Amino acid sequence: MPRYTVHIRDEWLAVPCRDPTYTIQWLGYEALKRYTKNKPDNGGIDAVKDIRFVARRCQGQGLLDGDDTIEDVLEDNDFVEIAIEGDTMSPDFIPYQPGVSHLYPSCVTLNFVYGITTGFGKFARTVIPVHKLKELQENLVRSHSAGVGNPLSPERTRMLLALRINVLAKGYSGISLETLHRMIQAFNASCLSFVPEKGTVGASGDLAPLSHLALGLMGEGKMWSPKSGWADAKYVLEAHGLKPISLKPKEGLALINGTQMITSLGAEAVERAQAIARQADIIAAITLEVLKGTSKAFDSDIHALRPHPGQIEVAMRFRALLDSDHHPSEIAESHRFCDRVQDAYTMRCCPQVHGIVNDTIDFTQKIINTEINSATDNPMVFAERGETISGGNFHGEYPAKALDFLAIGVHELAAISERRIERLCNPSLSELPAFLVNEGGLNSGFMIAHCTAASLVSENKVLCHPSSVDSLSTSAATEDHVSMGGWAARKALRVVEHVEQVDIHLLIICYC
Repeated sequence: MPRYTVHIRDEWLAVPCRDPTYTIQWLGYEALKRYTKNKPDNGGIDAVKDIRFVARRCQGQGLLDGDDTIEDVLEDNDFVEIAIEGDTMSPDFIPYQPGVSHLYPSCVTLNFVYGITTGFGKFARTVIPVHKLKELQENLVRSHSAGVGNPLSPERTRMLLALRINVLAKGYSGISLETLHRMIQAFNASCLSFVPEKGTVGASGDLAPLSHLALGLMGEGKMWSPKSGWADAKYVLEAHGLKPISLKPKEGLALINGTQMITSLGAEAVERAQAIARQADIIAAITLEVLKGTSKAFDSDIHALRPHPGQIEVAMRFRALLDSDHHPSEIAESHRFCDRVQDAYTMRCCPQVHGIVNDTIDFTQKIINTEINSATDNPMVFAERGETISGGNFHGEYPAKALDFLAIGVHELAAISERRIERLCNPSLSELPAFLVNEGGLNSGFMIAHCTAASLVSENKVLCHPSSVDSLSTSAATEDHVSMGGWAARKALRVVEHVEQVDIHLLIICYC
């Protein structure tokens, strides 16, 4: 059975604990009961249940929340000190003040806050002296600037900075207006920090990339602007008449804790996915024309029987492109009375395949929009309640899962487009010259263009493996589940890029 040594006044008491889910408050009361039982006059304590006390670890003097469970904050054989409020015999006499805010009638006062007066992660119980609080925040940013890889492009870094400003402006991060204004000035001048693209596990937020973003704003590391190019951050800021930010308590943590790396790249992926999805419908319609397909499969009554929004939208778009009474297609007219009953799936099933891609993009967009406009810090500062509360809004699982889904969905546009390229280039399927070239043999036509498309589709199949199904425990197991959302965002962008390239190949082939 675990035992905990508790110091009350001038005595040390061993308190066994049968159930580690008991609270610190229970431990304090149990120790007080044992203390009074050993005293002839109960130690001058009339009723244990009415005692108000503060509990703290003997090592580091970190205050303990009475509502926390013992298993969460203590280890076997830990030493705990109980200081009774209003008791001159207790160590560090704490005079009782009516009206002072308490987390619980018999636990800790509100002067012990994670990341403001403590260390971070595994060091959350280490209390930092007041005169070192500024150094604490600066050291946090410097130590967490540990990313690797190529820097984000200026456009992506600027988006990252914009989203971080947006979060901080909501007022739940504990950041000063002075610091926020300096960030806005850097944004307006396009003074952009060197931010490596790799290093985030997506919880506790995008720590590494956001630390690099903050580091430049502090006048350290490298920075870029249109006026200076890449140079030392302090010189780039000086060239624009700007001052580095000077961190106050909580501000280092406020600058680096959030999901803005995931969401900034994710927002770009969604925007580009929307564009390529619209383009894919147009290219598929052109392909259908070239291959003398029928538009009957896009009849509105068929799709009304399976009313998925994306499917109905794509079918309507195909009808608009292929069934115009004002601009009839000469190709369609040339085979209107042929004996072909139906087309291959790559043409006939475009509304069903392209439709779910559109719905997937819409789903992802809603997640990303919510995430962009959410406060994703930790801890959160609720000024109106006078409380600072630790939570988990920094966890990137929402955008990570959505972006994995986006990659899987958008990839299908490339997969079906590659099959249409094969159908165009294969004379046994298209009734067109092999690889769409005259004097085949002397000329190879689009033979290798098809190979390029096939290679990109194959790469996408690997990239579509969801990164968010993986998790590695970090920070000495205090951050024991992570989202891997940074990689989800980066590979979603790469998948979208490959889809764009496959469809460009198909478009060129169709026009030729």
